[in-house]
Amino acid sequence: MAREKVLNLVLEYRKTLPKTGTRKLYEYLEPKLMEINIKMGRDAINDLLRLRGMLIKKTKRYFITTDSKHFFYKSPNLLTDLKITHSEQVFVSDITYIKTDSGHAYLALVTDAYSRKIMGWNLQDNMKVSMVKEALSMAHKNCTFNHKNIIHHSDRGIQYCCPDYSQYAQNKGFILSTTQQYDPYENAIAERINGILKYEFALKNTIKSVEIAQKMVKEAVALYNNQRMHWSLDLKKPQEVHLQYNQHENKNYKRVKVTTLAL
Repeated sequence: MAREKVLNLVLEYRKTLPKTGTRKLYEYLEPKLMEINIKMGRDAINDLLRLRGMLIKKTKRYFITTDSKHFFYKSPNLLTDLKITHSEQVFVSDITYIKTDSGHAYLALVTDAYSRKIMGWNLQDNMKVSMVKEALSMAHKNCTFNHKNIIHHSDRGIQYCCPDYSQYAQNKGFILSTTQQYDPYENAIAERINGILKYEFALKNTIKSVEIAQKMVKEAVALYNNQRMHWSLDLKKPQEVHLQYNQHENKNYKRVKVTTLAL
């Protein structure tokens, strides 16, 4: 039966990306349905998933990990009206929390703003400066095209503004940029990546230990970078867009503003 074949394809795809919604599923399913001569549009697939209780529910939760009440120097926001045209032009950084049986752990992420590729990460049971330094070190090592003059954008958290971190970043050739107020839209890409990893890759659940959480993050980052499609990338994946560097002019990509949440 056609419906059962469609559902089997959906279940197969969601084995690795369980939180994929109908619109992205349809992009994956359309060529496969044509191969087996099944005519079913996106709306029909959406109705089928609703009937079977398989629609993805959107959930929002917030937990503040930013301590901006400090007297360290805060760099200006260099992303205001900046046109991002290629990979490794701007890295955005942020910290989110992960629940474990022994309490909160914290995940530092560094993401390329153009390709949405996660360049570096580190997860620890504390929010010490060493955690964000390790994430930035990984991102620096993972650079393919340019190691100098990359804009490093973050919120005004004490970890990013303290001299230990700012000097470390500048010594690696990064140009510092920070948000000017506590507004998620000033660091929207980083905030959105946090949510994707937590709500699409099961990191919002309470995990048994930090060690298990670290393994889960490693697997989630690999899937996110190499398999997850993004609307802002014309339904391409971060790794493939990242490697194209600045060839988007020849591909007619419709790039979006840096503050977009369309991922």
